[in-house]
Amino acid sequence: MKKQKAISKINPLFLKGIAHRGLHNEKFTENGLKAFENAINHGVAFEFDIHLTKDGELVVCHDEELKRTTGKEGIIEDLTLKEIKENYRLLDGGEIPTLQEVFELNKERVPMVIELKVFRKNYKPLAIKAKEAFKQIKDKKNALIISFDPRSLWPLKHEGFIRSLLVAKSDEYTWFFRRTVESVDLEDKLFEEKRVQRYIKKHFTNVWTIDSEEKLKKYAPMVDTVTFQYLDPKVVEEELK
Repeated sequence: MKKQKAISKINPLFLKGIAHRGLHNEKFTENGLKAFENAINHGVAFEFDIHLTKDGELVVCHDEELKRTTGKEGIIEDLTLKEIKENYRLLDGGEIPTLQEVFELNKERVPMVIELKVFRKNYKPLAIKAKEAFKQIKDKKNALIISFDPRSLWPLKHEGFIRSLLVAKSDEYTWFFRRTVESVDLEDKLFEEKRVQRYIKKHFTNVWTIDSEEKLKKYAPMVDTVTFQYLDPKVVEEELK
């Protein structure tokens, strides 16, 4: 999909920057309701990740392993939602949220980037569950759907969302699937490549993860928006103008 058409299908707030895993800091753990509320209070779009639990529920966390954000070992896909809610807490004391809880908190006040986290090749059941959950999003412009695995994005083709393929330098082969979705979400290491430079001129592009003003100044002129962390949202917005 050409750049301007894709941009016409998303909330303009996306173009002012996207808070990576919420607007988290030393007080608010990433991918928690406190970090998301912080983003909402700052009027900034936020990104988060969803996993499929053992009993088929969608919970929000970046890693499949819970150790880093809770201090306690456990793999999401091996646990039921009840087990997660009863036995784990984020480092800031909050619960590991469900997708539904994020929707209820936000109420589409700011747009969201939702990453589908495929684990053990569960792309099909993950996509099916996500597709059903996404039906409650009232304005399709308020959500971008992203994933490193294009197979989880393909079932959402006719759902009205802009889908974006995450491409990392370490798994660059996925670049070849870029034409099966509407946009790309690129690791900053890829921007030295000529083929990437040609592509981004005509297609909606995001870069991840921008965590310094130096990087922000370097990449903002090349892309349509950035996924950032540890930066002031106002500084990001100003640089993207």
